[in-house]
Amino acid sequence: MKILTFSGKTPAEALQKAQLEVGEDAMLIETRELQKKALGKMPLYEIVVGIEEEKIKPSTQKQPPLKRQQPLTEKSSDVMFNISEAAKQISKIAEVTEVSPSVSSRKVEPVELKQIHTEIERLGDKIKLIQNMFWDERSPDLETAIPPEFAEIYKLAMQSGMKKEHLDGMMKLTFEHMPLKMRENSESVKRYFQTLLRKMIPVRRESMPSAPVKKAMMLVGPTGVGKTTSIAKLAARYSYLMEKNYKVGLIVLDTYRIGAVEQLMQYARMMKLGIETVVDPPEFASALRSLHYCDFILIDTMGSSPYDKEKIEKIYECLQAESELNIDVVLVMPSSIKFEDLKATYENFSTLGVDTMMFTKLDETRGFGNIFSLAYETGKPISYFSVGQEVPEDLVVASSDFLIDCLLNGFNRSKA
Repeated sequence: MKILTFSGKTPAEALQKAQLEVGEDAMLIETRELQKKALGKMPLYEIVVGIEEEKIKPSTQKQPPLKRQQPLTEKSSDVMFNISEAAKQISKIAEVTEVSPSVSSRKVEPVELKQIHTEIERLGDKIKLIQNMFWDERSPDLETAIPPEFAEIYKLAMQSGMKKEHLDGMMKLTFEHMPLKMRENSESVKRYFQTLLRKMIPVRRESMPSAPVKKAMMLVGPTGVGKTTSIAKLAARYSYLMEKNYKVGLIVLDTYRIGAVEQLMQYARMMKLGIETVVDPPEFASALRSLHYCDFILIDTMGSSPYDKEKIEKIYECLQAESELNIDVVLVMPSSIKFEDLKATYENFSTLGVDTMMFTKLDETRGFGNIFSLAYETGKPISYFSVGQEVPEDLVVASSDFLIDCLLNGFNRSKA
């Protein structure tokens, strides 16, 4: 693509020069005021346009450049186009030209104003395509080139931390099956891709126990991911925020960290919940029996490195000590680490028989493609998201809509 500049006494005059020089396919990139009208001086405006070289009229290629025509460096990674700023500049110039005869020696004709506004309306998607063309020079190669309309969504997903193999596979399927009518602009492509991603996220719908069946949940995971706070959020949710106030009991396996035990005991006192502390597997079975009157039993475990097999083995022994009650194992992981670390954590805790996954610290990251890729690759459903430290407010029941919206548009607390 060739980038050129043209000047004139009015924006419309400069635009007319551009169209005469390179044809109707020229795309308006930027308009700026170089010189204000003053005593003895005429106003001067400059516009920047882009044109694909094969679309340049042959007759113009033989002509010498205009006085102020200066080609810019082609396909430079440093070129930045700001559509909103360009639109604001053109709108401002058009408004001044319409109401103030001092800007020009003559009033701009309505036809010329209409032409400027038409260009503004067309500017949005075209500038976006130009941006993505420059970006695509640095993008990973696919067997088939990424169409310009798809470049924006590819870049967003790639920057979100999504595994490249997953993204490339989905892109190829999209190229093959997406209706041609929907490829007209980047927004329709984004909506289509958003729908596709939503269907690929496994989530576990929240279910409540019905007597005499009880529900037990054990939260496992690395140190510092927020298991204890998440237990408190779940306890408050089941005890006070549902249609029915369920009886909730707590069990603490994390006797290594006195602070964590005290924190959970404080929550238990505030919510008037039964709580048991456990050191070894036989005590675990006894603690479960002590809380037989509860609808929900929530189990907090000691945090451990994914590579600390000894601690993970101790949790496994507790699970083996209880055979009557079906315990749902929830792997808790932070959303702020890269996919490879999430995958390693999952693989090392998978010996416990992980049933669902819970992701914390969504408010501390900007990329959510890593969560998508882990859920997609493992097939394990997501049950909850933790989006902050507040108890119990910052807990979100997992939904594919929420995760994909975060992935493509960023985290928005108001949508949590």
